[in-house]
Amino acid sequence: MHGSQQMVTDLLEKMLSRQAPSAKLLVFPPYPYLSQAIQLLAGSSIGIGAQDCSQADEGAYTGEVSATMLADLGVTHVLLGHSERRQYHAETDAQVLEKVKRALAAGLVPVVCVGETLAQREADETNQVVLQQLTPLIKHLTLAQLQKVVLAYEPVWAIGTGLTATPDQAQAVHSFLRSVVAKVDADLATKILILYGGSMKPDNAASLLKMPDIDGGLVGGASLDADQFLAIGKAAE
Repeated sequence: MHGSQQMVTDLLEKMLSRQAPSAKLLVFPPYPYLSQAIQLLAGSSIGIGAQDCSQADEGAYTGEVSATMLADLGVTHVLLGHSERRQYHAETDAQVLEKVKRALAAGLVPVVCVGETLAQREADETNQVVLQQLTPLIKHLTLAQLQKVVLAYEPVWAIGTGLTATPDQAQAVHSFLRSVVAKVDADLATKILILYGGSMKPDNAASLLKMPDIDGGLVGGASLDADQFLAIGKAAE
C-alpha cells in the first residue's frame, strides 16, 4: 500500500527510460493506480497485475474488486494468498483457492503465495506449512488450470525485515514445492514458475536466481525504486 499518482508516474516513467532487461517484468500497483499504470505502460514490455481479487464474481460485495473487473481493465496477473492478506485479513487456504478459481475463469494468471513464519521455520515446520497451503490447489484444480498458475515462495520472516533466506534455504523450499507438483504431473513440475519473495534486492538477486528451482522474484521494497527493480530484472536474464 504505497504510492500516489505522481509517484506511479515517476516510477514507471523512470523504468521506461532505462534499457529494459530481457527478463519478463510485471508491476502490481494498488487498485486506484491500475488504470494509470496500464496507460503509462501501453506498448511496453512491462506487464501489470493486481494485488488481490474477490472470491465473488459480482453482486452485493461492497469494497470488493472482482477478477472479471480486473480482466476488463486490462490486467493480466493477480497476486493471491499473500502473507499479509492471510495475516491481516484472516484469509484461509480455502478462500485463496476460490480466488484462484475466479482469476482463472476470468483469464488472469494467478500468482499464488505460500510461506512460513519465523516460529514455524524454527519449529522445522516449513515443508508442512507450504504443503498445507499448496494442497487445495493440487486437489481441486485440473491439470489444465494448474498449468496457468505461478507459485511464489515468500518466507514471512523475510518480508520487510531485512532478513533474507540464504540461496540454499530458498532452494530447498522451491525444490520441495516442485517435488509436490511432480507427484501430480512430471511435465508440469518442470514448467511451473516458482518465484522467490523475501527481501530480494540487487545485491542478493543473482545468488538467489542462479538456484535451479528459483525461476524469478516477487520483489517487495526494491520495486519502489526503478534502478533497484531493473537491476534485479537484469540479474534474472
